[in-house]
Amino acid sequence: MEFINEFMPLLMFTAVFVLLLLGFPVAFTIGGVSMAFGLYGFGPGFFALLPLRIWGTMINFTLLAVPLFIYMGVMLEKSGIAEELLEAMALVFGKIKGGLAISVIFVGALMGASTGIVGATVVTMGLLSVPTMLRNNYSKALTTGTVAAAGTLGQIIPPSIVLVLLGTIMNVSVGDLFIAAIIPGFILVVLYMLYVFIIAHIKPEWAPPIDPEILNQISRKELLERVFKALLPPLILMIAVLGSIFVGIASPTEAASVGAVGATILTIFHKRFNYQIMKDVMDTTTRLTCMVFIILVGATTLGLVFRGLNGDALVRELITSLPFGKAGILFIVMSIIFIAGFFLDFIEITFIHVPVLAPIMIDHFGVDPLWLAILIAVNLQTSFLTPPFGFSLFYLKGVTPPEVSTMDIYKGIIPFVIIQIIGLGIICLIPESVTWLPKVILGP
Repeated sequence: MEFINEFMPLLMFTAVFVLLLLGFPVAFTIGGVSMAFGLYGFGPGFFALLPLRIWGTMINFTLLAVPLFIYMGVMLEKSGIAEELLEAMALVFGKIKGGLAISVIFVGALMGASTGIVGATVVTMGLLSVPTMLRNNYSKALTTGTVAAAGTLGQIIPPSIVLVLLGTIMNVSVGDLFIAAIIPGFILVVLYMLYVFIIAHIKPEWAPPIDPEILNQISRKELLERVFKALLPPLILMIAVLGSIFVGIASPTEAASVGAVGATILTIFHKRFNYQIMKDVMDTTTRLTCMVFIILVGATTLGLVFRGLNGDALVRELITSLPFGKAGILFIVMSIIFIAGFFLDFIEITFIHVPVLAPIMIDHFGVDPLWLAILIAVNLQTSFLTPPFGFSLFYLKGVTPPEVSTMDIYKGIIPFVIIQIIGLGIICLIPESVTWLPKVILGP
């Protein structure tokens, strides 16, 4: 019995993981298993302590940014901005091999900086880009891989919901995280574009340029006007949201409200705003917000029980006893999160694994929490692309033409997952890619 009690935290984690793989709802699985183990470990008195812990989490002002950023992303999806951007960028890059794919990556980065909602970006770009790329004789694998990967850039490019959640859990300033994520996000965008450029020259039949006759139908002046008109709205929104944070005018939560209002105004200017769109946006925002916060309540319960059963001490002892230095332990932690991404989504990993693993790296090994948070965010971005439960793959499959198979999508994302790992390695080897910009903007 003493042996069972000692390893009770690991048994609880195993039970949660197995039930999630069996398809049980995330929030109720985490909360239900935690309450059962809490009752066993602490008795009925556990239920007197739990409400106080949940209340302390739910009144966190920073978390108010989550529904506001979700609203901003969903409203922008309805505004038609992505459609105009894709059409304009396709004309700009269309003359070069792989130009359509490069334009998708560019728009994905810009939409990521405007919305931060991966599902909305992948679905929108999948509907608009995939048919166009296939009509231009692009490889199905390259087409789907590019769209799926570009759509996930909103995970790391601020404003990002995962950065808000990581900042709250790891006690790191969300504003600092937003600034620190800019260069890593730029690194991934450049790596994506470089891959497309190289593969388009090695395999030109996979990514041919657009027919010059189509491009010659529009004059240079008209092209500049279309590009300016398409780029201006998202750039204004980015400056309003991120600029207000960077110069210290607004907190991330206040900036999120600016973004929500700005997205609504842009939708009105594009003449897409009506009662039905507002109703749909509010409905989607409410459902997604409820999902996040119900999981948060379950994760709070899990964390309380795990620490009460001395689980954090057990995991710390297991990890620190390994015959590796700080670099080796960091590799193991990143590997655990990467492998978990094959089976769990970023919210589950953020709430289940990060509260256990991050304190070990920060407190015991002295890792910079800002750098670690960005490493985790980039790692979590990969979870959207890794089968069998990569959500970007599900989103994309739901909107692609019938001739695109699931295997085409799986083949397409493999190079981009490798690129993600390369990007993660660059950030690991060059910590200044994360820490330099915050020091420049905020000071040492």
